[in-house]
Amino acid sequence: MFSTAMMAKAMPRLGSRGFAATSVEDLARAARVTTGALYHHFSTKTALFEIVFEQVHGGLLAKAGDAAGGASHEVEALSRGFEAFLDGLLLPEVQRILIIDAPAVLGLARYTELDERYAYATISEHLREAVVAGRLHVQDTDTIARLLLGAVTRAGMLIANAADPRRARDDAASALRRLLLGLAHPPA
Repeated sequence: MFSTAMMAKAMPRLGSRGFAATSVEDLARAARVTTGALYHHFSTKTALFEIVFEQVHGGLLAKAGDAAGGASHEVEALSRGFEAFLDGLLLPEVQRILIIDAPAVLGLARYTELDERYAYATISEHLREAVVAGRLHVQDTDTIARLLLGAVTRAGMLIANAADPRRARDDAASALRRLLLGLAHPPA
């Protein structure tokens, strides 16, 4: 229970101020606990950040899944899911946690591991279903799933660093849709 309350208090602080500018004391004060109590539940500030990252990432993936749910076919489900994920990245606090701070705080290997843990299987499954349905021509769905996941991550970076995040989101969503549709054409 306590760790859930701590995460609820930590997310806005980490999202608005960033990992480096948020001290353990700030986080403990926000949760109205001592730093000792915080360290009892989280061994380091990074451990708390990782849990916050997983919560924010999981929330976006749930929204992406909901958006994909009403699609008429697998390719449309992937496009809708990607677009919903990118919509979530328009929120500055989400950008800060998922795109700006996470790779540096968690390290690229752990960041990639967590990103793949929650998103890769779903993307790969939709790709396999689209191949079976004859909508896509992909020989290696696992590799394509990882490449698409990387494209979505880079799209997030474009959004987070853009002068016009909404336009960057729209351009990225359009490009991702075109990438998927390009996989629909039979190989020459």
